[in-house]
Amino acid sequence: MAIAFQSEVGNRIVGPPEVLRLLQEASAVIIPESTHELVDLALGAADKDYNEVVLEVPGQGPVCEATVVRCRNGLAVNYTDPYLRRRDPDCMVVADDRPTDRPRYSDRFTQPFSELRGQILEWLAQQELILLPFYAGGGRLGFPAVLVCPKNAAFFAAALSLLQESIFAKELPQGFQPRAVVYVAPPFRHTICQGKQVVIHNRAAALHEIFSLNLYPGPSAKKGVYGVLISLGEEEGWLTLHGSTVQVVTPYDNIMTLMHEGASGGGKSEMLEYPHREPDGRLLLGKNVVTGSERRVTLNQGCELHPVTDDMAICHPSLQKDHSKLIVTDAETAWFVRVDHITAYGTDPYLERICTQAGADLVFLNIHAVPKATCLIWEHTEDAPGKPCPNPRVILPRRLVPHAVNEPVAVDVRSFGVRTPPCTREQPSYGIIGMMHVLPPALAWLWRLVSPRGYANPSITDSSGLQSEGIGSYWPFATGCRVDQANLLLRQIMETPGTRFVLIPNQHIGVWKVGFMPEWLVREYLARRGGARFRPEQIRSARCPLLGYALSFMQVEGTQIPSWFLEVDSQPEVGPEAYDQGAEILRQFFASNLREVLASPGLDPVGRRIIRCCLDNGAVHDYEQFIPFNPFTG
Repeated sequence: MAIAFQSEVGNRIVGPPEVLRLLQEASAVIIPESTHELVDLALGAADKDYNEVVLEVPGQGPVCEATVVRCRNGLAVNYTDPYLRRRDPDCMVVADDRPTDRPRYSDRFTQPFSELRGQILEWLAQQELILLPFYAGGGRLGFPAVLVCPKNAAFFAAALSLLQESIFAKELPQGFQPRAVVYVAPPFRHTICQGKQVVIHNRAAALHEIFSLNLYPGPSAKKGVYGVLISLGEEEGWLTLHGSTVQVVTPYDNIMTLMHEGASGGGKSEMLEYPHREPDGRLLLGKNVVTGSERRVTLNQGCELHPVTDDMAICHPSLQKDHSKLIVTDAETAWFVRVDHITAYGTDPYLERICTQAGADLVFLNIHAVPKATCLIWEHTEDAPGKPCPNPRVILPRRLVPHAVNEPVAVDVRSFGVRTPPCTREQPSYGIIGMMHVLPPALAWLWRLVSPRGYANPSITDSSGLQSEGIGSYWPFATGCRVDQANLLLRQIMETPGTRFVLIPNQHIGVWKVGFMPEWLVREYLARRGGARFRPEQIRSARCPLLGYALSFMQVEGTQIPSWFLEVDSQPEVGPEAYDQGAEILRQFFASNLREVLASPGLDPVGRRIIRCCLDNGAVHDYEQFIPFNPFTG
């Protein structure tokens, strides 16, 4: 049973004053006792299996934002507006007057923020509210925060209760004082935002406020909380990286830890998945989009995966100490897993089994559901007839994931994922990245500064062409200044010389459609090698200097990977001329994004020299003078 805020439990919250005042004025406040209770609230009652989230919008009347279905394995939420099914990359604005390179509230809206803030708090005070306390980033390194959400949007609270370390009524400690608050006020999407997703950050001295004016949890419950962690880390000098991390255990019981970073759609969640196999057990390496020919790989016994992080990895100084490798731990208690690539039963038996026989309440987004039936992650909601939503999601508690690692780990290799289009002689593109490239640390830093969002991005509303996700690939969620994040990333790389760097494409390698197979095979390859260590004859400078070193050959469990998957210019459908045109696309993309960073006052002098080296078309070995790197030794 829910507990009213005015009870003894509610009185354990001692501030901040704005939050207390709102909760005291509200018609009713519920502090939930469990995620299961939030599921019941999301349906309207314990005996209901279907609910519509209807808002009263001034001037428009009732508006149905989403439907909620109770399934045997959790809660399925579907938005009536296809626009709400993906994160809008331009949704964040900053309302305070502290330093920022993000759009200001005052630049986008004519109404003063203080006036809007008052209207939102006044509207919330008229609602029945859910108050969900939680530790942003986890109880060990995180900090106290609360969600304030209207009762009829309880599914949003259920989502956050899984994503972060929630504190339910009986667990709420005495003297709980939030340092951040998430206010959910969806009617304002219609009244002031012209229907757009907007998330407002207001970084007050004692309280970081997030105003979520829409009900898709991606930019607020997920990335909004991430933004708070980034802001706190910026003040204290540490990072929360945008990457998945996995300990890979080989058939010979060797362990390698790999962190995969990149923009949305770059394959972070996929790095935690086992390779998708063909009916005969082999792996489909790729299909030639010109000739239709296919190449397969036999891998009788793959490595065992022990997931560590899925998307947000805290790199706190208390973990690092004097270790030469980067130390990370998870900033979440559940993972926001995209399942667009799971289109039929049996595509990924590992994940399918977890989600269909969860033994706990999950939250599904953009997936077809029938009341009281099992929600199936390959049955995606259609944005239009015959057009499935590209961003179906499941919020998966990490406690349900077999072999999940709950302790900090040392990272052996940091990979960076890039979504690449097909590249042919007739249509040259930046799809020239081979299956794996070894990057000097200075060049790896540059890739994190430009963070290409890449080809056919399924996670966001704007996915045309080659665009930058911004510094670290987490820039869309950061509230401060680019140069501060650039300096923090550079310092981190320089202080962890024991961690190596590689670059991995997905979707296409030249003319070959490959999906996420490159990262799955590279993971197997590096784990068996014990990391990114090579003999001189095994790697050579790539034709495009921005790609570092290319592999001369690659063999996985006795199977030789064809050389044209390693060096794209050797593909007859591509050739050196189209490759060089693709390299020029990358060069111009780097130059246009790096000039902006170079112009920033306060950039680290070493970073300034690295960027100038790139703008001067430096060779791969030129980058090794800035941060010591020997590609031929451990």
